[in-house]
Amino acid sequence: KLCDIFSCNVGETSPGQSPKVTLKLCGASNRRQNDVRFVLSAVLNPRYTPKGDPVSVTATRPQVPIGDIPYSLSLSAHFQSAYGIAKIVSNCDISPVEYTDPDKTAAKVSLADGHKFQRDVELLAYYNEPNKPSVTVEAAVVSSDAESLMNESVAMLNFYPSFPAAQEQSNCGEFIFVVDRSGSMECAMNAEPNAPQRIHSAKETLVLLLKSLPLGCYFNIFGFGSHFESFFTESKEYTQQSMEEAVKKVNEMKANFGGTEILAPLKKIYDTAGRPDHPRQLFLFTDGEVGNTKQVIDEVQKNAQNHRCFTFGIGEGASTSLIKGMARAGSGICEFISGKDRMQTKVLRALKCSLQPTVKNVSLTWSLPPGMEAIVLSKVPTAIFQGQRSIVYAQLKGKVGHMVETEAEGEVCLQYNFKDELLKNSIRFPLKVAKVERPTIHRLAAKTLISDLESGKDSESEEVKKRILETSLQSGVISALTAFVAVNKDTKTVVEGPPVRRDIPAPNSCDVGSVVSAVVEPPFVRLISLQNADGSWNLNPGFSSVLGISLQDISSKNPDQNVDSSVWATVLALIWLHASCLDQREEWELLEGKALSWIKAKAGSSLDRFVGAGNELLKSSVDPKVFGL
Repeated sequence: KLCDIFSCNVGETSPGQSPKVTLKLCGASNRRQNDVRFVLSAVLNPRYTPKGDPVSVTATRPQVPIGDIPYSLSLSAHFQSAYGIAKIVSNCDISPVEYTDPDKTAAKVSLADGHKFQRDVELLAYYNEPNKPSVTVEAAVVSSDAESLMNESVAMLNFYPSFPAAQEQSNCGEFIFVVDRSGSMECAMNAEPNAPQRIHSAKETLVLLLKSLPLGCYFNIFGFGSHFESFFTESKEYTQQSMEEAVKKVNEMKANFGGTEILAPLKKIYDTAGRPDHPRQLFLFTDGEVGNTKQVIDEVQKNAQNHRCFTFGIGEGASTSLIKGMARAGSGICEFISGKDRMQTKVLRALKCSLQPTVKNVSLTWSLPPGMEAIVLSKVPTAIFQGQRSIVYAQLKGKVGHMVETEAEGEVCLQYNFKDELLKNSIRFPLKVAKVERPTIHRLAAKTLISDLESGKDSESEEVKKRILETSLQSGVISALTAFVAVNKDTKTVVEGPPVRRDIPAPNSCDVGSVVSAVVEPPFVRLISLQNADGSWNLNPGFSSVLGISLQDISSKNPDQNVDSSVWATVLALIWLHASCLDQREEWELLEGKALSWIKAKAGSSLDRFVGAGNELLKSSVDPKVFGL
């Protein structure tokens, strides 16, 4: 069964003994704009299991308040980067950074002694040149069996594809937003005092999405729990009327739908025919507490040719297998929102990706010395987005050893079609490799290969099961078909005796913070909620209230009374956003684009006067270049 839950039997312990369990985790860090992020979750949420399915192993695990956790955590983290590591910071107390290579390409840190595992452990590593393409080759593990994956060198390819930005935003697309309305969405977003509810953050995000959609597209919103419902019987064209109707329904949403059954609304969506010339884009928001992960991902995979799927895991303990698996199957991207992350920023970033034209005919070509060949171990990406990292693992077979003396190099090229252009991203890399103590890249490659095989359509075939088993046993990376066995290190024998299960309490994910009972909308959200579907703002009392200036004063300062007052209001709205909310621009950049297009069509030659008067009224100095002047 596909799952992100690991359970381990530790064997017998005598009365009074304290067992010590050491786990080695290996993974490619989640890369963000300026750093990479590793998170070890303190929360394992009980997975909701639909009727008729086997009960999840999480169902019987006791949960306790945060302050009553009866254990501590020791953790040592090793980071590698081809271009060097600048610093590592954490939300927890950690040791000073220790560089393990003279060129600072490898470093490690540890948690402070006696760390209470009461919240997620977050490590942020700031790399030098974080978005530079790279290839890292790791030497073979010589003691491995001849046919083993570990017996050949493995390369990890990090691409950051770039292609010309679209000159204008597409107005095509069918956007379907699927929102978890189960009871767990009432929980707090994080452990901070007065943290908002997950459902409130989701609602605010939906309003931003609705304001950012392009005119002419189609959209619908589904809510799900033990049952599901949609705002409209079918996707509606995005107009002022349909947007207002949807915003009203969003504001009325509550987390009162019971359990978490994602499969039924997905089947309903996929069974409904799409619209010609409007590619379907599906956005799913959930705290990810489901027990039928494999069936859900299979459903997305089955319909992968007809849509792209973007997924968002909300709060601590969201299922990584579900969120990552759906996005991977649907050629989209996934994001996890926890701690102090703003859901709005990450979701609007994904919306921009969904509006990008589709990249086609993605392929890899290699140039290697005679006697060497590359065997790709992971899937070549089928979806490429601007600024997003694409990772590929490949086995380098052949005589690598003699390359050490010759300083030979290889080259790999990722190429793809974007509109009418053939674009190429090439990387040259040295084949010189050194022995490593920890075969990290081999294990990452094995983990990716196992994941691809387990989530594939032939996962139940004997041939695929055999390959999963072989890869798991050779690499020491766990799979759904393998398990670790506790061994007494003194006698080096398997521990005998019937296992006795003792469940260790976990922190309750709904106990991580106090929830805001009465939410006060910040001015930024109030202003956005007043925007029209075409990008404009109306000059009315609600608008003047957000700016904190009387309606009479705003009207009297209008530099051209012959032009529609909405032009004046829209210019003021954009100046206010740039002057007051520039650090949140990612969240309003798309709706700003709509506003600018509308202004330029309405203001004509008077635009420079409106901008000057707006800066004077708001006592700001926003650059007229913002308006294309």
